[in-house]
Amino acid sequence: MASGTVQRSVFSWTADIRRCVQNGEERKALEKYQKMQAQGVDPDKFTFVPVLKACANLSVLEEGRSVHSQIIDRGFEFDVFVGNGLIDMYSKCGSIDDARRVFDDMAERDRVSWNAMIMGYVKCGQGEKGLNLFKQMQQNGIEPDNATFVAALTACASLTALEDGKCVHTQIIQSGCESNVVVASCLIDMYAKCGSIEDARKVFDGMPMRSVVPWSTMIVSYVKCGQAGEALYLFRMMQQQGVEPDGVTFMGALNACASLASLEEGRYVHALAIRNGYATHMVIENCLIDMYTKCGRVEDARRVFKNMLERDVVSWSAMILGYARCDEAEKSMELYVQMQQDKVEPHNFTFAGVLKACSILATLEEGRHVHKQVIQTGWELNVYVGNCLVDMYAKCRSIDDACRVFNNLSERDVVSWSSMIVGYVKCGQGQKALKLFRKMQQEQVDPERVTFVGALNSCASVAALEEGRYVHEQVIQSGWESDLIVGNCLIDMYAKCGSIEDARNVFDNMPARDVFSWGAMTMGYAMHGLGKDALHLFDKMCQEGTEMDSALFLCLLSACSHAGLLDEGQYYFECMTPVYALAAKVEHYSCIVDLLGRSGCLNEADDIVNSMPCKPDLSVWRALLGACRIYGNVQMGERAAKHLLDLEPENSSGYVLLSNLYATSGKWDSSTKVQHMRKKRSVRKEPGCTWIEVNNQLHTFVVNDKDHPQISRIKAELKTLSEKMRKIGYVPDTQFVLHDVEKDLKEASLLHHSEKLAIAFGLISTPPGTPLRIFKNLRVCGDCHTATRFISKIVGRAILVRDANRFHHFKDGFCSCNDYW
Repeated sequence: MASGTVQRSVFSWTADIRRCVQNGEERKALEKYQKMQAQGVDPDKFTFVPVLKACANLSVLEEGRSVHSQIIDRGFEFDVFVGNGLIDMYSKCGSIDDARRVFDDMAERDRVSWNAMIMGYVKCGQGEKGLNLFKQMQQNGIEPDNATFVAALTACASLTALEDGKCVHTQIIQSGCESNVVVASCLIDMYAKCGSIEDARKVFDGMPMRSVVPWSTMIVSYVKCGQAGEALYLFRMMQQQGVEPDGVTFMGALNACASLASLEEGRYVHALAIRNGYATHMVIENCLIDMYTKCGRVEDARRVFKNMLERDVVSWSAMILGYARCDEAEKSMELYVQMQQDKVEPHNFTFAGVLKACSILATLEEGRHVHKQVIQTGWELNVYVGNCLVDMYAKCRSIDDACRVFNNLSERDVVSWSSMIVGYVKCGQGQKALKLFRKMQQEQVDPERVTFVGALNSCASVAALEEGRYVHEQVIQSGWESDLIVGNCLIDMYAKCGSIEDARNVFDNMPARDVFSWGAMTMGYAMHGLGKDALHLFDKMCQEGTEMDSALFLCLLSACSHAGLLDEGQYYFECMTPVYALAAKVEHYSCIVDLLGRSGCLNEADDIVNSMPCKPDLSVWRALLGACRIYGNVQMGERAAKHLLDLEPENSSGYVLLSNLYATSGKWDSSTKVQHMRKKRSVRKEPGCTWIEVNNQLHTFVVNDKDHPQISRIKAELKTLSEKMRKIGYVPDTQFVLHDVEKDLKEASLLHHSEKLAIAFGLISTPPGTPLRIFKNLRVCGDCHTATRFISKIVGRAILVRDANRFHHFKDGFCSCNDYW
């Protein structure tokens, strides 16, 4: 040391280090500590306390261990204040075992020691050990203080241990600490996180004085419990009582606005944040981006994002997800690339946004590229990211990739299961979805709304009525029966599974209905050919004052089309704009063309197509071509087919309809040419299949099926039925054999259509008199329709048939469609 230089005292260095820590300059504090030692000044026990605090705040475990070694060298390890600092440091650095060793080795412990150790357990995700230590502390005669109660309540909240929380609350009252603002705020938070928002509100209302902290805690708690409206009400009340909001309050209020998609409230909160000087805080700006995108105002969100002085990964992630949420998925992808160029490391929410964008765009290769980045950045084991990957692959129709991700998840939550179930349904694998739903229950994962929606849709897709009833029972047991969305899915499921009575029963017992409820019931009646019932329902809806939409009118027109209600269908189509102020879209024109075409009004249908204000799409030309096939209008059918094949040459329906039109008109060469054209273009025709549910198991059949284990008995039953049908007037309609072969071969082919095989199996597998329900993926053929009428009369059973378009109820030789379909 230079001559004449006065050496600084340990007291001076310690005060300097403590000041740095208090000002949030922890790294500077550690540098001063090193400089102090370099100048030969030995730290004392008072120096180690702020130094350990700096290590704790920076989470620098190795530096903390080095300081611990120096403490031992100087003999301070048994000092209670230093020991408390060590417990805090190890806990905050995530080394809870080291913290516990220090705690156990302490010669004496004060209340701060216990509090530090309890809170350490809580912060390291070991709330149960924290609660046990809280109880042990009292057994050792140490009275808890406010800090102890805060730690214990935080442990209860982390464990959602409501009963333990109530016990702690009782102790708080007995100790007279309930008036402490911090303790009361922790009580509010604990009750809310344990699902008892009513108890949280009682604590809040019972506070004699409230600072901004309990107001903010209560507002945030309401948002987390899904009561955003109450949160905003409290936010307004808080201002009326003259309490100034802080950053946490603004976060809660903005999240409430986002949950409600309440743009005006959001703008008001934004203006207030500007006035109070919080609008440029990065965490508030992130909330603003989220709020504006959830309110559909992506431009406002972009403006906030662009004007940010500083951005973190949350800012980028919020904007990426916001673009995807607002149907600007391409911009999500662009921003993700820009984020990487700016060297910002993505986290789980970033991947959620970009994977959602891939899902919207159905860009499988982009999704796979993002998946590789997920693995490279170590997020592949995160359940949230894993769920997003499952969803992305399913929406990109790569269900095998989705399944692989699902199976490799180290842990699965209800979202994982729900995403996979919904994915199977979207990819047309309803049976696998149902199996997964059963497996999920075996693993005791409680379903939520999305799970039930997926399970019910899977039942509907494969027409599994008994499975649907089982899922309905689970809905009731789980308390979801009054949920509007689940109720609408139940209506749809029962209607598509052939039980229109159960669908109406669900509809009638709903505590509330929206336009989708009415639409689902109307469409159910449409599928069952109950056009008059659909019209009565529409009248009832009008009387109740429910707001109409174009989707409901589509259901109504479909009902008229399936029931042959020509006059009624035309009337409602013409009323859409002048009476209900709804513009007819291309799908409405498709429906009216279908109605006119089915009714034999081909010229009128053609006139509609030629005068449409919008360009006819596939459905319009398909409807016209289908009508031409029914009535044998080859010339018009050829023109419709040309448009259909020009629009979508890779879709098989145009080739099949045109080929069938030629075949039924006796133009076998033309029919063969169309089939050759389809094959040359490598367009795959969907094979027809029919299935039936017997004893909760689905049995599937194809034409001339040879694989079913009971096929010999099935064919023997069909042979017997054929003989009985012929005796009472059945004549095979060979025009539905679309091959130019001999008559006896045509009749043999007709006898082994998949519909007839499924019916015969049902007859030999169920008791006499049991109704049969069969389902076909394509339109039922005319001969099978006629044969089913005869079979229903011979066997004395009701037979329900669902094809790709509608239901047919057969009984005593008659069909509900009156041979119009």
